[in-house]
Amino acid sequence: MPIVAQSTETTDWVSRFADEVIEESERRAPGKPVVVASGLSPSGPIHLGNLREVMTPHLVADEIRRRGHQVRHLISWDDYDRYRKVPNGVEGVDGSWAEHIGKPLTSVPAPKGSEHPNWAEHFKAAMVASLAELGVEFDGISQTEQYTSGAYRDRILHAMKHRGDIDAILDQYRTKKKDPAQDLKQKQQKQQKPVDEAELEAAEGSGAAEEDDGSSGAGGYFPYKPYCGGCGKDFTTVTSYDDGTTEMTYVCTVESCGHSETVRLSEFDRGKLVWKVDWPMRWAYEGVVFEPSGVDHSSPGSSFQVGGQIVGIFGGEQPIGPMYAFVGISGMAKMSSSKGGVPTPADALKIMEPQILRWLYARRRPNQSFKVAFDQEIQRLYDEWDRLEAKVRDGSALPGDIAAYTRAASTAAGELPGTPRALPYRTLASVADITGGHQDQALRILSDLDPANPLSSLDEARPRYDRAEAWINTQVPADQRTIVRDEPDAELLGSLDETSRESLRLLLDGLDDHWSLDGLTHLVYGVPKVQAGFSADATPKELPAEIKTAQRAFFALLYRLLVSKDTGPRLPTLLLAVGADRVRRLLGGAAA
Repeated sequence: MPIVAQSTETTDWVSRFADEVIEESERRAPGKPVVVASGLSPSGPIHLGNLREVMTPHLVADEIRRRGHQVRHLISWDDYDRYRKVPNGVEGVDGSWAEHIGKPLTSVPAPKGSEHPNWAEHFKAAMVASLAELGVEFDGISQTEQYTSGAYRDRILHAMKHRGDIDAILDQYRTKKKDPAQDLKQKQQKQQKPVDEAELEAAEGSGAAEEDDGSSGAGGYFPYKPYCGGCGKDFTTVTSYDDGTTEMTYVCTVESCGHSETVRLSEFDRGKLVWKVDWPMRWAYEGVVFEPSGVDHSSPGSSFQVGGQIVGIFGGEQPIGPMYAFVGISGMAKMSSSKGGVPTPADALKIMEPQILRWLYARRRPNQSFKVAFDQEIQRLYDEWDRLEAKVRDGSALPGDIAAYTRAASTAAGELPGTPRALPYRTLASVADITGGHQDQALRILSDLDPANPLSSLDEARPRYDRAEAWINTQVPADQRTIVRDEPDAELLGSLDETSRESLRLLLDGLDDHWSLDGLTHLVYGVPKVQAGFSADATPKELPAEIKTAQRAFFALLYRLLVSKDTGPRLPTLLLAVGADRVRRLLGGAAA
């Protein structure tokens, strides 16, 4: 069970932002709860890059709660955004969904087979479940509900009244508009770095960042986009607006529709402010003090910069807003929420515990990029976490590391559920690989790891064991899985020289006395030492370099005899998994 440190006194990035946010909140709204915010568009699978949009303010909000302050973490579901394109590879979705492009996400049918009423709710549900598992406390706000209920009506009318001021601000940037993806590509090429496709896709934005500034035509500039009363899409142009009566006329540009109507905007709730006006309007409406933004919102002329000027029109102030860097993936396809098969928080939580995923986001400053491991790196990640936990336990961890560990293992509400017996992830993965789902065999092997303190139930090793098993079953290619031989390799055994035969005899003779993880580790490393005339307890400093070569050759021989490969799971774990009797049978020919 993780041991959560009692103190987080440190100058880590979370604490520094918490200091700043508390001070700024007291200046803006003394005595009121601190407001931090995130925004997510359920336009497709909400991926691990999007999770940084949530985890950054969550960690700051949680630190503020730990200090005894009231805080609200708002997650604005941008479910009233337009459906821009049909994502590839989403199960239950085909080309027919293209007919819904331009509609609000909540008006698009959910993928076939979904239990949810619409597209937005389908993708929101998976994220909500993951956030609950991660211990993220938040207040969700549906922008569909906000707009269609008339909650923003006064703000919309205010924006239309001040459309000239908004247009003037936007016009400062229209000739300076840049493509963040192109900028990044040029930067990578200038630095003679290989083009990182995952970063390029993230730089293209989530969709909201790509929306236009509003419609300008013969009738002037308008920061409002109605959804058509005929086809339900936003391919509309406002042609006139009267400030006194709030009468607005728009026309649909869809050739098969062509619908036009005049409505009173003071009574009309089927439309929304354009993104670069909508975002700062919400900052003012909610009193947001802290909200991070990705690079797609932070380049010159982009929504965060422009919003900092537009927010004043609504009587608000721009939040403290650090730009956060990319989150990459090792072992899975590049991330883009517009494409199918992208790794989501739910995907990560199938193979790692919530504490580990939280730790990845907590230990890096927002402007530092990092990767979430779906490949072999996950084993090293867990090793690193276990070492940190041991240091926290014995008091030798550094303050910054203690803070990151504490934020990962717990929230202000308490400790996250953990694994009672946190055995090494790589060992659990090897056992799951070798046993192929046979839980009784897995329990036998895991109990042999420490005979003096055996597991009484596999539940003691859960949920970590389940995560390791899921990683083996979903992320390790079939040709890399471990299959123990059924019969001895008679041809290989018959070709061995006397030195090799002796090494196998030494191993077999020591099995009974070393049948534990530590004992077998000592045995397999010790055999080549003994053969060379040294003690099995000799340290590397006492041994010639040739011993390492002999050890590698011995290990390769064992792997070939046991699993017909040159490599495999750690040999002590493999031997425990195979069992002493079967090991003797597969290697027994060496004694002849």
